[in-house]
Amino acid sequence: MSNKKGLSGIVAAVIMIALVMAIAGIVWNVVSNLVTEQLADAGTCLDVLGKVNINHEYTCYNHSSNEFLISIGIGDIAIEKLIISVSGSGSSNSYELNKTGGSAGLKNYTGGTDVKMPDQNSGLTYRLSVSGRPDSVRIFPVTGGKQCDATDSATGISSCLLLS
Repeated sequence: MSNKKGLSGIVAAVIMIALVMAIAGIVWNVVSNLVTEQLADAGTCLDVLGKVNINHEYTCYNHSSNEFLISIGIGDIAIEKLIISVSGSGSSNSYELNKTGGSAGLKNYTGGTDVKMPDQNSGLTYRLSVSGRPDSVRIFPVTGGKQCDATDSATGISSCLLLS
């Protein structure tokens, strides 16, 4: 008689089930953490959609002064800063607005250089010296330290003379 001892089929099945459950638990924990982190980042930008807009009625190009006027409104949302991207004549320039100031080249509507981002639930119009009529303008809010996708854009910029 042989003196070999082995695991019974039931004990082997229990060990295999426990091993599969442990691996599934580890995978679930890793995937859950990744998804939660990604959703938290996306959620901050989702809150901004529809709340940072270009006022198309007062966004125009003035031929006589080569100035581009852009009117921006912020709804009931707190944001850190705005990035304004203006494209035209084969080039694109970005300008930054925050609560205390803005990029060089931006002026307030009256022509002063004391430029700041609109407060919550308000809007402001800005002047920007350009070399020709812009093709498009887009605004990108920054919230939670993250730059979001463009929340609004304007193309086919009209002449300011048409607004008179």
